[in-house]
Amino acid sequence: MNDALRTDPARKHDFVFLFDVTDGNPNGDPDSAGMPRTDPETMQGLVTDVAIKRKIRNMVTLLGEGKPGNDIYVEAGTSLNSQHKRAYDALGLPASKTPERAAQQWMCETFFDVRMFGAVMSTGNHNAGRVQGPLQLTFSRSIHPVFAQEHGITRVTRTKEGDTKETEMGSKHAVPYGLYRGIGHFSAPLAARTGVTSADLEMLWHAMTLMFEHDRASTRGEMALRGLYVFTHSDSFGNCPAHMLTDMVKAELAETSNEPRIQPIRAFTDYQIAIDEAALPDKVTLTRIVG
Repeated sequence: MNDALRTDPARKHDFVFLFDVTDGNPNGDPDSAGMPRTDPETMQGLVTDVAIKRKIRNMVTLLGEGKPGNDIYVEAGTSLNSQHKRAYDALGLPASKTPERAAQQWMCETFFDVRMFGAVMSTGNHNAGRVQGPLQLTFSRSIHPVFAQEHGITRVTRTKEGDTKETEMGSKHAVPYGLYRGIGHFSAPLAARTGVTSADLEMLWHAMTLMFEHDRASTRGEMALRGLYVFTHSDSFGNCPAHMLTDMVKAELAETSNEPRIQPIRAFTDYQIAIDEAALPDKVTLTRIVG
C-alpha cells in the first residue's frame, strides 16, 4: 500500500535522506580550491542541492535510457539553447523570443528534469518560458562538524615530453567521515502542471537509492545512502507543515557506555537513527524506502 502512496503524484510528499562519506570529498567548493564545503561558523559539512540533482539526473540517464520522457535537459556538453530548439524543430515552430506554450509542454513531456525540477528556458531565439518544478531539495548538512583535510600526493610520471622532473606533486581533499542530512519537498499542484506521473516518482525514488552506487570516484571516497524516509499526505496540499514531519527523523550518537565520548566519529555505526512514529499526524503515511 505504501508503494502506491509514495508514487502518487496527486499527493504532497516531504522526505528526508541521509548519506555518508568516508575519506572523500562529497562536494568541493571551487571558491576554496576544491575543499569540501563547510559552514564556516559551525564547521558542519555542506552538499548543495545542485550536486544531489546531478546525481539523480545521471541515474535517470542510466535507468531511463531509450525510454520516452526520460531525456535530461541539463546535460554536460549540450547547450540549453539547443535543447529548446529541439522542441521548435519537433513541432515545426518558427524561431521566437516570445514564450511558446506548445514548446514548453514538449519540453515537459520530453525531459525528466524539466518535469521534476523545473527550468528557465527563455534564452536564445527558441523561447520555451519558465517552468516551476514540483520537487525542491535543500542543501544537505552534516550532523556533526567535519574536518576538511588536504592530502599531498605524488605521481611517478611526466606530463610533457622532455620534462626533467621524475615526479609531480598534487593534492586531494577529503573529510575522514561525515553523515549528511538532506530534505526534499514534492508539490502535487505543481506536478499537475508539468505532467509528473507515478512512473516519474518511482524513477525518482529508484534513482535516489542508486545515486551513489554509480557515481564512484577516487575523490569522493566511499559514499552511501543510509536512509530515505518519505512522508506522504492524504491530499495535494498537505495535512500539516513539512517541518513537523522532517523534524521527526533524528540522527544521534549511539550510546556505547556511560563514559563521555572521546573517540572521533568515523562510521555510520557511531549513530542511531530514530523516528518518533507515534507523533505522526493523522492522514500522513511514512514509507522507509531505505533505513
